[in-house]
Amino acid sequence: MPVLNDTQTGGAIGAVDDLPTGVPCPSHSRNNLERKLVRKLDLRMSVILVLYTMNMIDRSNVSNARLQGFEKDLHLRGQQYATVLSILYVGFLIMQVPGNMFLHWLERPAVFIPSCMIVWGAISVLTDPSYTGVLVARFFLGFVEAPFLPGVLFLISGWYKRDELAMRTALLFSGFLFSSAFGSLFASGILHGMQGKLGQAAWRWLFYIEGGVTILIAICAIFILPNFPHNTRWLTPEERSLAISRLLEDGYGKADESGKQTTIQGLWDAVFDWKVWWFSVAFMFQYIAHSFMGYFPTLCSTLGYDTTTTLLLCAPPWAFATIVAFALTWYSDKKQRRYKYFAASNALGTLAFIISIFTMNKAARYISLFLMAQLIAGYLVLWGWVNNTFAREPAKRAVAIALINTIGQIGNIVGPYAWPSKWGPTYRYSYAVSIAAIGVSTTMFGGMHLYLKHLNEQIERNENVKSIEELRGPVGFRYLV
Repeated sequence: MPVLNDTQTGGAIGAVDDLPTGVPCPSHSRNNLERKLVRKLDLRMSVILVLYTMNMIDRSNVSNARLQGFEKDLHLRGQQYATVLSILYVGFLIMQVPGNMFLHWLERPAVFIPSCMIVWGAISVLTDPSYTGVLVARFFLGFVEAPFLPGVLFLISGWYKRDELAMRTALLFSGFLFSSAFGSLFASGILHGMQGKLGQAAWRWLFYIEGGVTILIAICAIFILPNFPHNTRWLTPEERSLAISRLLEDGYGKADESGKQTTIQGLWDAVFDWKVWWFSVAFMFQYIAHSFMGYFPTLCSTLGYDTTTTLLLCAPPWAFATIVAFALTWYSDKKQRRYKYFAASNALGTLAFIISIFTMNKAARYISLFLMAQLIAGYLVLWGWVNNTFAREPAKRAVAIALINTIGQIGNIVGPYAWPSKWGPTYRYSYAVSIAAIGVSTTMFGGMHLYLKHLNEQIERNENVKSIEELRGPVGFRYLV
């Protein structure tokens, strides 16, 4: 069995030694083979949509439960509900980087990711109906869920080219949007029809049913998800060769370089790359701006409708966000640009916050919920950008993705406290905090955009220079900005 600092192949790129020799791939058939490979991969990867849907449903079930006696049954007061939300992300902080390092070493995402799901589904089912019990369960839920997002991002970055990533990220992570849109519909049915069944509150049945479904789906996913190109058994030799070579050609680094990088070296390189920390802090402020998501049913309830109607009204804004996400990420891939599409999404989100500050008109505030929800589109473009920026070293990319999301989660720990009940029903001060946070994140990402644009100009001036530290990697590599 390998040890953690053994030389690792690092996902898709480093496994060149595993390539079959003498595999024919005539130039005239390569395009057809590549299209078949991508279609085959897309079909398998589509299960992530379902996995992420369950991930978000299990994570956000307390937001729906809040409308049906959750706070009353647990005797929550003051900021205790905010603590219930934020404690989840403490577990995230602890486990994301070790989780992705372990995944890079293990090279078996088809086993690791579903196994994490089985555990968090069990935690959801076994949640004790007390304030302390919920806090403990939410902490360990975050601990087990932590490897999911960075692990899946690392997995898809080990298969898709740079101009495919943003759209695939949107397709695969549209599970978040589906969970937001249909999770509320699902929750409304349970909360409306299960109250008092077998002596249990309706919100308890929400935890039981959603956790149980998660476990069943995770077991199925073990047999569907791919690993990496070099160790996925259902690839033909020609497909395996093509899967690796097309990434190398896309600028993922020289095989002899990436193959030497160990998991520990990846950690070291990521920690000492200032770009990782810059992205991390910018994501932290972006997550603060997204903190309204944990209160979305509450914000929708300010329109004045009953619980069932409120949960039904939560669905259309997220359906709209799904359409925007697909359109924005597709166009971002097509134009091979990232920042300006992200900034456009943030601008619409800021408009939504401003509308909500200045009016309590039902129509205006409901429209603002649509504009808030579409912020997820810019978020998906961001993750495509992160994968593009650290594309060349798999071990470093695994740590960078996890570290960026880990530091960013501080925003999810702080954010819930910006929505105290005493600021409702207008939540003007909460929206003001969101505007300030989104302004900082947009500015910071803008600075990174200008820096990477400057690096691209350097690359153009030094096309044949390979020894400059910032320009290591294959000639012709360009950062997407």
